[in-house]
Amino acid sequence: MKHPTQLPALFPLLWQPLIRRALEEDLGRAGDLTTDAIVAPELSARAQIVARRAGRLAGLEPALGAFSILDANLQVEQMVQDGCDVEAGALLARIEGPARPLLAAERTALNMLGRLSGIATVTRDLAATVNSVERPGKPAARVVCTRKTTPGLRALEKYAVRAGGGSNHRFGLDDAVLIKDNHVAIAGSLTLAIERVRAHVGHMVKVQAEVDTLEQLDEALALGVDAVLLDNMSVQRLTEAVERAAGRCITEASGGITPQTAATIAATGVDQMSVGWLTHSAPSLDVGLDVELT
Repeated sequence: MKHPTQLPALFPLLWQPLIRRALEEDLGRAGDLTTDAIVAPELSARAQIVARRAGRLAGLEPALGAFSILDANLQVEQMVQDGCDVEAGALLARIEGPARPLLAAERTALNMLGRLSGIATVTRDLAATVNSVERPGKPAARVVCTRKTTPGLRALEKYAVRAGGGSNHRFGLDDAVLIKDNHVAIAGSLTLAIERVRAHVGHMVKVQAEVDTLEQLDEALALGVDAVLLDNMSVQRLTEAVERAAGRCITEASGGITPQTAATIAATGVDQMSVGWLTHSAPSLDVGLDVELT
């Protein structure tokens, strides 16, 4: 097992309401009909959560929270930390206590753990590719996620990106400004859009502008934006854009970034690479629950 990435734990306030809603969704109006019919209320069981495939772990505490929320008599033991790389067959956690709630919480727990660990795993792999690129005099490009997250799960999915060694772009519309092409179309020009933003937001708010051309880049640089989103530019154009920016603002590549193209794009010198599929298309990591009566 690889040493875990240094990762501050999430406050329970950020995940407990999500887990409660997921349990409510699964249990519906009548509870677990199958388990209640088969399992006597006095029975106890023990279970192990195991990794069926190798990957980077994320979301174990919220996943285990499903058991504790459903029944405080269930005892949970976390065997590994988020940010760890685990092999297939690795023991991740133990749960012991009343059998009925243990079985009823199973799917909610595994859904959460598999989803977040899948995001962490693809982020880890992409970040490793990007970090392997030699960039003399420059640090490695950062792999960042976007707002293309599952509704309601943004805080957890962005946490999973951090567990994978990536970084977060803005969390929502309220914590930074990103002027996109549709804003420019309505404002009439990039200059007008930036000027209106500067007059509206406070001095602590960062301003990023999406640019499609080098001419737009020059326009944004002249107005002193904090960052530029270089949207769907070729490798040659990205290289020239980085040279023109010359460190005056953060440069971020967006669009067309895949495991196959990531190294080439990183080599252009961009500071960041935003990748939506980390959160909208990552396959879940296969994890399972093995149960036995006590």
